[in-house]
Amino acid sequence: MRNTDAFRRWLLLALLLLSPPLLALDDEHSCALNTAEDPQLQQALEGLVTDMGLREATERGDLALSLLVLSDPEHPRLAQINGDEMLYAASLPKIAILLGAAVGMDEGWLKPDRHLRQDIQDMIRYSCNDCANRVLDAVGGERLLQVLQSPKYAFYDPTEGGGLWMGKPYSKAPAYHRDPLKGLSHGATTYQVARFYCRLHQGDLVSPRQDKMMLKALGHPGINHKFVKGLAKQQGLELFRKSGTWQAFHADSALVRRGNEAYVLVALSRDRDGSDWLEQLAGPINALALKGP
Repeated sequence: MRNTDAFRRWLLLALLLLSPPLLALDDEHSCALNTAEDPQLQQALEGLVTDMGLREATERGDLALSLLVLSDPEHPRLAQINGDEMLYAASLPKIAILLGAAVGMDEGWLKPDRHLRQDIQDMIRYSCNDCANRVLDAVGGERLLQVLQSPKYAFYDPTEGGGLWMGKPYSKAPAYHRDPLKGLSHGATTYQVARFYCRLHQGDLVSPRQDKMMLKALGHPGINHKFVKGLAKQQGLELFRKSGTWQAFHADSALVRRGNEAYVLVALSRDRDGSDWLEQLAGPINALALKGP
């Protein structure tokens, strides 16, 4: 009997050790943000927007913001204004193409040569449209939409306001699949973009190798405007960033790290002055998100 009980205990221990963590079953993985809303951070963000004269823009739906503070990995803090409202996001959804390429390489159905790897870098760092189109062709437009909507990633959910959407090349070619909610060809919500960066920051997006590839592409931004320009005078920051501009639509997104501190800032705007808004917001929000100078 003793030997039988000992064997059962050993077997149970072995099963626990060999089984994947229960958290892996959560489709938001380590960035489950449904309890991350922080009233104090929310009040501060809303006050900052009001002080900068942008409250009316948020009320019109012309400005959306998400601020996600990740300095304490166990307790992310989230504040949002219009975070679940989809807007046209111009080149920002090229991060969706980046994700699709990473998934393809990880699963083995995309085997890029050095030219495609260079295109991946340039479509993010310099927002090269031709580069983005070549990577999109390699991934496949409909396949990419399947990745975005899959339970593993869930970056687009029509029951939750939508999210990241890529349904058209960056050319005069027509859209091949507009988003079901607003008919956008290149769309996003600030919340879902914040989730993307959160999972990337925590090393829980695709795989260690592909997450490193994506961070490399997003690092050392090659366009000096919006968040990058607004944070240029800040010391010790490491930025991983993708922006977008088309006519009156201005978008920016960044994972910002300084030492052991980190935060994600995402903004979408629909105004000819939107680029200036985002530049002016970056510094004060950086001060809000980080503890010291």
